[in-house]
Amino acid sequence: VFRTTPMAVRILVFLAIFLFVGPTTDGREAQPAVPGVMLFGDSLVGVGNNDYIATLVKANKAPYGRDFKDHVATGRFGNGKLLSDIIGEKLGFNGSPPAYLSPQASGKNLLIGANFASAGSGYYDPTSRMYHVIPLSRQLEYFKEYQSKLSVVAGSNHARSIISDSLYIISAGSNDFGFNYYINPLLFLTENADQFSDRLVGIFNNTVTQLYAMGARRVGVFSIVPLGCAPLAITVFGLGRSRCVPRLNDDARRFNGKLDAAVDSLSKRYNDLRIAVLDIYTPWHSLATSPGAHGFTEARHGCCATGLVEFTVFLCNSLSIGTCPNATTYVHWDSIHPSEAANRVIVDSLADRINKLVV
Repeated sequence: VFRTTPMAVRILVFLAIFLFVGPTTDGREAQPAVPGVMLFGDSLVGVGNNDYIATLVKANKAPYGRDFKDHVATGRFGNGKLLSDIIGEKLGFNGSPPAYLSPQASGKNLLIGANFASAGSGYYDPTSRMYHVIPLSRQLEYFKEYQSKLSVVAGSNHARSIISDSLYIISAGSNDFGFNYYINPLLFLTENADQFSDRLVGIFNNTVTQLYAMGARRVGVFSIVPLGCAPLAITVFGLGRSRCVPRLNDDARRFNGKLDAAVDSLSKRYNDLRIAVLDIYTPWHSLATSPGAHGFTEARHGCCATGLVEFTVFLCNSLSIGTCPNATTYVHWDSIHPSEAANRVIVDSLADRINKLVV
């Protein structure tokens, strides 16, 4: 379960009663902390929607998923569980809710939420269109469609309570920089990184406004990652060095500062909205720059193949030579995504913020 600080005694007591997963005193299973989880965004939380669309951005073949249940490649961009799975477990579920486009997202499974995320997407819809994945705007349309389906399964009153009490998580922005802005002269020659950040934060504001209008009241938004610490970024932008690229990380930090300010503004605008930034930049940067402090041995290379440029099944696949035998000591699984072991460290660091959203 999520750790809390010694000062948060009341929260700890509450969690001990309501959030721990396990039998109650009369033998019944404890209820999850929230009725459901709704996930939007990119591959850090996506669990396989891309398997059901025509895109090259897929992770549905080995060695992806080799450490997941039954060693199955489910479309998750990792060797095992993602941030969404681990957060779901901490809240009392078996993992992430199903990918919305999958057959599993039907019937009673809809009662625990849905995962609308699509690997390769971002706040900026043109990023998604470049890679033929599901734009965030379309994910919101799917959420509206989900609400109608949920009302049929649960009844309108129960559906409304699920919608209002569920936890919403948004993970976006990193692809907008890494796979659009930095490589797209139509963007980087016409606006600087701060201007592009302002554009993305404006879309974030609009996204939360739409979710609020549709009933969301508990929203956690991921900061963007330390862009300059991904093995791929170091390979492409590192000028032959083996450390994080400062310019890219500076862009990420400035974006995250703007995101913090936007979240503060939204929390003041909507008195009944619980909203928080879930800072994944800080733990990920620590993992990438001081892996030994967290029990890891390798941060410069991903586990799959050379670990320098490989991602998606077209470069990280069963024919890739050099894939490591044990991903638990690697910060990165492929050249941009964390390993399951790193994901667990990141989620542990989010404990207090998530507890405040769900308690």
